Amino acid sequence: MNTKLLKTFRLERYIFGALMALSMVLLAEISGEKEIIFPEICALTIGAWISEQQPWKVNKRRIFFLMSISALFGVLVVKFLPVPLIFQVCACFAFTGLILTIFKTNFIPIISACILPVYLKTTSFIYPISVMIMALIIIFAQWIMEKGHMRPVNKFEPVNFNLKTQIIKWSKLLLVFGLIALIPFKVHQIYFLAPPLIVMFTELSNPKSPARKKPFYIALLMAFAAFLGSLFRLIFNVYFNLPLSFCTLIACVVLFFALNKIKINFPPAGAILLIPMILNKNLLLTFPLEVLIGSFILAYSAMFLFKEKEEKV
Repeated sequence: MNTKLLKTFRLERYIFGALMALSMVLLAEISGEKEIIFPEICALTIGAWISEQQPWKVNKRRIFFLMSISALFGVLVVKFLPVPLIFQVCACFAFTGLILTIFKTNFIPIISACILPVYLKTTSFIYPISVMIMALIIIFAQWIMEKGHMRPVNKFEPVNFNLKTQIIKWSKLLLVFGLIALIPFKVHQIYFLAPPLIVMFTELSNPKSPARKKPFYIALLMAFAAFLGSLFRLIFNVYFNLPLSFCTLIACVVLFFALNKIKINFPPAGAILLIPMILNKNLLLTFPLEVLIGSFILAYSAMFLFKEKEEKV
């Protein structure tokens, strides 16, 4: 396959990714069900559709099951675990670590899927149903792209975790995250630790992650994506009263263009881009700054505190 054809297919995958996000937000606007908006869908399209090589060791069945059970668990925590927010978040974090280990995968976007409903205090089962449907669309479209030779076939290789090492790793992650989260949660500034930032933190805690080679740029990318989402929501939706779906489309196009230029397809950036679409408009001015600060704190905490070669991935 020649280079020109590869670039053409990549452009098509970018278009499909933007249309996926657009369709999700448009459906939420038409139905009036805000719970349909699932920011992590943009991260999944970057990883499963746009990237030449899928960044996670996971197959299609695991994508569907793990996304679904994580979203459901997050809603159940809100409904049935009446403890302070920080403990609810840690419960979700621990649960995702457990199922990632059980299913022998590093499919960490489920962390955001699980924690987001806790941040938003979502008790509606529309959220996990929406996640299930969108996960199905993601894996079906990926299958079509593979069959049509638009992207390489995803071959699943289970991650052979060492149980003792995993217990130590996730205990350490929970402890470090809990300590970092104490002040933001105490003063009710939780978006310093927005769910996609927790995914970034987990990714950078892996000593073998390619993202560890560029922590400064990864942190800036997350802040840039948060700025884009907030800016377009403020300009087009808040001030000009245009549909939220229009803001989403423009934001995705600009982010995908930037990702193509800098050659860094980091999926959590897609998720943080769409967080402003579900925030109260009063939070939009401060959200990018919170993400900027949170990104650097979490990125460099992961770099300094997780240096040992904990496992083979």
